[in-house]
Amino acid sequence: MTFDYELVGKIGSMALIDREDGIIDYTRVARLARELRPGFFLVATAATEIGRLDDLQRTGKELSGEHAKTDYAAQGQAILMQTYRQFVDPRYSLRQVLVEHHHFNDEKKSEHIKGLLLRCREQNAVPIVNYNDAVSSEENRRLEITALSDGRRRVFECVDNDETAARIACLVHARSLVILTSVDGIYTDPDDPATLVREIAGKDAYELVENIELHKRYCEGASRAGANGAKAKLEYVKDAAAQGTTVYIANAKYTLASVLSGETPCTKICIR
Repeated sequence: MTFDYELVGKIGSMALIDREDGIIDYTRVARLARELRPGFFLVATAATEIGRLDDLQRTGKELSGEHAKTDYAAQGQAILMQTYRQFVDPRYSLRQVLVEHHHFNDEKKSEHIKGLLLRCREQNAVPIVNYNDAVSSEENRRLEITALSDGRRRVFECVDNDETAARIACLVHARSLVILTSVDGIYTDPDDPATLVREIAGKDAYELVENIELHKRYCEGASRAGANGAKAKLEYVKDAAAQGTTVYIANAKYTLASVLSGETPCTKICIR
């Protein structure tokens, strides 16, 4: 099987922020950024939270009102890119790609994004992808999603960056999709670390999807308010896994290399 991209990675907000000190976990960002190279790209969340923390440190107070998320996202995106640029190998260009749901619900827009990402690989560049919260109104987004749903079997919302990462993995036919989070993977009992599911597999796409569905029943709760949790992760990655992409749900404290090599505990989802 041939793949157009080597790896799509996604790191979640909870895994990127040092909650005790209220700042970016620079050690974790540096370790991750140093592994990025052409043929890899990263879906990086946390722009809104980074913007909030930065603004809070500067002003001493939280923003109020319905547009606070928009304002924080606009502030955080610049910091996020500056931070990655600091640590990504200077031989490689770094490109910010801001996407919205309509990019994945329109064939021409999807092809445009795919072309951009494939050119990054050929032009010695690493793309950093995020949902464009700075210009996306939640009310308008809901109206657009409702309109798209009319008469369509399936609509991609992509507000959750797990879904964004999975859709891009499908779009560029990635060899590997690594979802980095604050836990080691999927558990049959979230309160018992010994129940980590090391592998969800199937002899073909149909059996694999059936086994993913079986494991979704173990997944309840989320790491933070507003997050969709492990069940949603399994739902989002189904298409990518079924097309032959090997999916890893792993702890962000580990390196990409150790996850891919099997040296560290994680949940691996694949066709055998």
